[in-house]
Amino acid sequence: MNGTAVMTGLACQAFGRAEYLLRLATRITALNVVALQGNPEHFDERLFAAKPHPGQAQVAAWLRQDLAIDGPAAPLHRLQDRYSLRCAPHVLGVLADSLGWLRGFIETELNSANDNPIIDAEDERVLHGGHFYGGHIAFAMDSLKTLVANIADLLDRQLALLVDVRYNHGLPSNLSGAPAERAMINHGFKAVQIGASAWTAEALKLTMPASVFSRSTECHNQDKVSMGTIAARDALRVLALTEQVAAATLLAANQGVWLRTQASDARSLPPRLAAMHAQLLGEFAPLEEDRALEPALRHCLVRIGQRHWELGDA
Repeated sequence: MNGTAVMTGLACQAFGRAEYLLRLATRITALNVVALQGNPEHFDERLFAAKPHPGQAQVAAWLRQDLAIDGPAAPLHRLQDRYSLRCAPHVLGVLADSLGWLRGFIETELNSANDNPIIDAEDERVLHGGHFYGGHIAFAMDSLKTLVANIADLLDRQLALLVDVRYNHGLPSNLSGAPAERAMINHGFKAVQIGASAWTAEALKLTMPASVFSRSTECHNQDKVSMGTIAARDALRVLALTEQVAAATLLAANQGVWLRTQASDARSLPPRLAAMHAQLLGEFAPLEEDRALEPALRHCLVRIGQRHWELGDA
């Protein structure tokens, strides 16, 4: 065994986590469209026929399903939402469109001989080569961590909108559910948003490509190496950070949806989002008076790791 086996194993883990994160980020976005009273027409099928990247169109289709926008629409929408809602298919769609070739790189490497030397038993030859070089995995992981870090940035921006009374269209400051007379001594999701911003910054910092930092060793025999294991480790760290941002934004989005449902003129939730909202409320009580949210965030991360929520047909 050599380093290429290790990096490929790590890449398999990273790929599965990224695949689920894509669907989860799409669902979180749909919840935030409801919480922020966004304009679902940004995901109209005709728009995506004019710019037909398949993965981007698929994300828009998932959003349409979650938002049930073929049904009755709210009478009034803003003309244009901010980019973190309006452009969500364009951000998430890059990962969706990349999953195919990423899988191809990983599967080919997984089913390859990457030893040196290679023994040809039939012709009784010993073949010396460089199949231990992990360039394809290194590039796949450097690419994946950039794609995933962009999801962290997208969700972090959505969370920033949710907690800010200048942009959340009538939700309370920091999503606090405290009554008006106690609002001034409650901080709601303020600390969660600060944490998510820090996790996002770290994820973005780690997008520096590892594969270009080859070092020469062993008296210049190993004078060009792939750095693929470091790229894969970085990708897993970026995934861990992005999952933390996803957990924070999911709980905040659900809080925002819950606050909307308390209004006297509240509209019923689309079926998929209503089911998810009910599931989340069953495990994560709404935040009224301030309480420590770390246990809930940690539990939410466990659920993400378990791929607990059914997020619709592929």
